[in-house]
Parts: sequence; structure tokens; C-alpha cells
Amino acid sequence: MNLELNNKNALVCGSTQGIGKATAILLAEEGANVTLLARNEEKLKAVLSELKNNGTQNHHYLIADFSKPEELKEVIENSDLKFHILINNTGGPKSGDLLSATSTELINAFQMHIICNQILVQAVVPFMKNEKFGRIINVISTSVKEPIPGLGVSNTIRNAVGNWSKTLASELAEFQITVNNVLPGFTNTARLDQIIKVKAQKSNTTEAEMEQIMKSYVPAKRFAKPEETAAAIAFLASEQASYINGINLPVDGGRTKSL
Repeated sequence: MNLELNNKNALVCGSTQGIGKATAILLAEEGANVTLLARNEEKLKAVLSELKNNGTQNHHYLIADFSKPEELKEVIENSDLKFHILINNTGGPKSGDLLSATSTELINAFQMHIICNQILVQAVVPFMKNEKFGRIINVISTSVKEPIPGLGVSNTIRNAVGNWSKTLASELAEFQITVNNVLPGFTNTARLDQIIKVKAQKSNTTEAEMEQIMKSYVPAKRFAKPEETAAAIAFLASEQASYINGINLPVDGGRTKSL
């Protein structure tokens, strides 16, 4: 299937590792002009060098820290880049029970996910409306459908992003802009490594044993590769997904039990 991403400009957040990096690489392979966005310039340069270029593509990077929304806003406003595709992807809050979470942890999560997403959407939508084409894809979590034990703050904020996204999907559909969520399951990333470590410590078991326990929860009996999640994101970013709007798409090997 031709995803028809030639001459499309994509902004990929959190693109120096994991799902964000895999998505940036795949979008570039499909012909898009990719702009990376993260806080570590050295890592941004490294990923930029990995992006395929057919000779006509223009790839860029922007530096911003999502824990500082006003800094992100300034970076975006000072950039002359315009985007057809926005991939909102931000690392999740640390593990822990919701009851023990501090107000600061909740506020920080809200800023990094809701406020930063809002800043980016407000920046990119005018161009999308003018182009009569827009794809906003939020990488969230299966906790949108089923809360995950031990991820209290994450469960809370992920659902907030899900409802924020659904509202935008209704508001923007008439302008040929779609807004969808991809819900990764257990995926081989640094984030999953951290979760396994915490769970192993709480259960007084080894990380290797905890990894096998978590794989047993998945009908596919394995973790996802970041590239598998990236493939779903790339499809939703394409011309082919023009009538898919306002959905939550789990990429979880069948682990989520709800419909």
C-alpha cells in the first residue's frame, strides 16, 4: 500500500528513542519530511543522521523540554516550519500508586501531556486547515481502556489525553483533519525496562522472571517491537486513513480484554 506521504511534513515528538524514533524513521522511509522534537540535541542529531533521504526530503530537529511548556511554545512559535502531521509522544510518569502521588506529580503530568499537546495542536492546525489535510496522532497507552496497576498518575493523565483527543476529533473533522490515539501495549522500550524493574522489586523477584510473567499476560506471548507500533501510526498518518477519526487503536498483541 502506498501511504502517499511524499511532500508531507511531520513533527514527531519524543523522537530520540523507542516508539518516537521508530516512527520518525518509518515516516521518512515513506517519503515525509520529518522534524524531530526532543530535549537532547546530541541524540537528535544522531537520529537525524539515520533518516532516509531520497534527495528531495528536508529533515530537521527542534529542541524543547516538555516539562517546560512555555519553552516548547516559544520554540514552536519561533520556527518557520509547517506540519501536515503531528505525532504527540511523551514519556509517561513514573510508576506508583495513585493514592501516594503528590499534587506536583499530577500537575507535572498534566503539563507534559495535556498542556504541551494543546500548544502543539494550536500551532499546527492553521496550516492543516489551509492545506485541507491534517493528521494528529497521540501515542498514549492501553490504560485508556483498562487502568494498569501501579501506574496511577499515568492512568489518570492518559485518559485525560484520550478525552481531549476525542473532543478535538469532532471539532476538526470538517477541515479534513483527523485526530486518533494509538495505545501501545508492552513494547520493548526504556519505559518498559523501568516498569519491569519496579515490578520485580515490589514482587521480590528477578527482572527476567518479571519479564516472563508480563509476557504471559499477552496472547502473542511477546513484547511489541517499536517498529510495529510505528507502522500503525504511519498508516493513521496517511491518505489511506482519511475516514478514520476519533479512535483508540490498541497495538498490544491482544492483551487488552475490553472491546
